[in-house]
Amino acid sequence: MDEMEDGRTAEGAGRPWHIWLVGVLGLLWNGMGAFDYTMTETRNAAYLAGFTADQLAYFNSFPAWAVAGWALGVWGGVAGCLLILLRRRAAVPVLALSLAGAAVTVVFELTAAVPESLKGPESAMLTAAILIIAVLLLVYAMRMRRRGVLR
Repeated sequence: MDEMEDGRTAEGAGRPWHIWLVGVLGLLWNGMGAFDYTMTETRNAAYLAGFTADQLAYFNSFPAWAVAGWALGVWGGVAGCLLILLRRRAAVPVLALSLAGAAVTVVFELTAAVPESLKGPESAMLTAAILIIAVLLLVYAMRMRRRGVLR
């Protein structure tokens, strides 16, 4: 099967192969964040058992605006990736909201009294990865919309 210049196949014109790769990987990534959000916000004892008292106090101190940003970031990411898989133009504004939610969460992390046990290069790398992936998903969706793949 020959591929066209833009990565589409003759059989599935309009559906580039990479839409599945990006959509599924993005869904898995954001799904992990949604799982973490759900377990933390529902105060799941088994999930939180590995955290120290100061870490739990920090998680429980999140103001409503930070929780809302976190929810918007992870659930917007899940919805946006589902919309990519469904090839819907709505993926773009939904992923933009997800990025905004992630940015709100980062603002909270930069201004809050984060326990020393949650600081360090690993934490900074995770925060950077969250923002970079959110930006890349949004840029990808914008390109797919511009090419007419998202309808």
